[in-house]
Amino acid sequence: MDFAISDEQRQILDTVDRLIDRHLPPEAVRRHDRDHAPPYHVLPALGDAGLLAMPFPVENGGLAAPWETVVLVQERLGYRAFMAASLYNRAIGFGGMSLLVYGSEAQRERYLPEIMAGRAFFALALTESSAGSDAASIVTRARRRGNGWTITGRKTWISDAAAAAAMVVACRTGSPDSGADGISMFLVPPGTTGVQMTPLDKVGNNCLPCFDIGFEEVDVPRDALMGEENHGFHHLMATLHYARAGMAASVTGAAQAAVDIALSHAGERQQFGRPIGGFQVIQHRLVDMQMRVDQARLLAWQLGWLIGEGRPCRREASQAKIAATETLQFVTDHGMQILASAGYAAESDMQRLWRDARLYSFGEGSNEIQRNIIARELGL
Repeated sequence: MDFAISDEQRQILDTVDRLIDRHLPPEAVRRHDRDHAPPYHVLPALGDAGLLAMPFPVENGGLAAPWETVVLVQERLGYRAFMAASLYNRAIGFGGMSLLVYGSEAQRERYLPEIMAGRAFFALALTESSAGSDAASIVTRARRRGNGWTITGRKTWISDAAAAAAMVVACRTGSPDSGADGISMFLVPPGTTGVQMTPLDKVGNNCLPCFDIGFEEVDVPRDALMGEENHGFHHLMATLHYARAGMAASVTGAAQAAVDIALSHAGERQQFGRPIGGFQVIQHRLVDMQMRVDQARLLAWQLGWLIGEGRPCRREASQAKIAATETLQFVTDHGMQILASAGYAAESDMQRLWRDARLYSFGEGSNEIQRNIIARELGL
């Protein structure tokens, strides 16, 4: 496994930098966070640059780029503007890769070109009030009616649902006691009659709007079903490593940004006649922060390589997700301590990263569940 970055990859990362400089410079990131305004305008720019087409096969209109390169792009987006990385990951993970792995040919033809162009993304509607980590406890129901299906139930904490081209809705189609073997996935546009959305207030991630969603006798056509009936949970599990690679890489990028902010402050802030970076206690904090980021980066890169090689990577996906998300919490906590009141100021980038960091250790699969997965993979 070679972790060297090629000239071509450097050129792609330069493209990412120029794109973010133009569409989401630091002052724009702060403004979008302050105004709770998702930067959806960046998606078409990512599409125009070919970045959203990178993971997909040529026969589907994609660029068939190595997954190691995709991971590098996700990390750079996380470093420059995590809100852009979040949208990128949502488009290719919950959207494009789900279509590629278990979508129908008609669904791929309809949505994949739009996703690669940055004109569409999907939202994953999985979580319920009593079904989060225990996704097999889903009670939202889809029953056959006429030539289609009728969905009844409720989902909560569904990110970006209102702006999505469609929600991937997990519903029970088997018997109430069928567990994971009775779940199916459906594509439901957010404007469908009977879909009711209520925005939810959050502590951080202001550019990632979340919704409580009611499905009141929502009728969808027969071809809204994704994959096989009653196999939805297994379809979802088959694509999670893509989402976790994106999470691990982009969160690692955000963690490196936090370290760099702290390093800059430590070199500028004077106390007792010298920069605080000259004090061993600060130096050791910064060293530990950078080591954690480097370790998370290696796990994210390894995961990208394994995906590209088509190798099993269930354990490695969970490891990368845990390492990156807990690293981000670690470095932002220590970064806030180093910056002190400068970090606590509302205009500080560190406080935004610190607020946002708390989500990721339980979002998209809690780290406790990830550790359970790793234990099973170890034969425990």
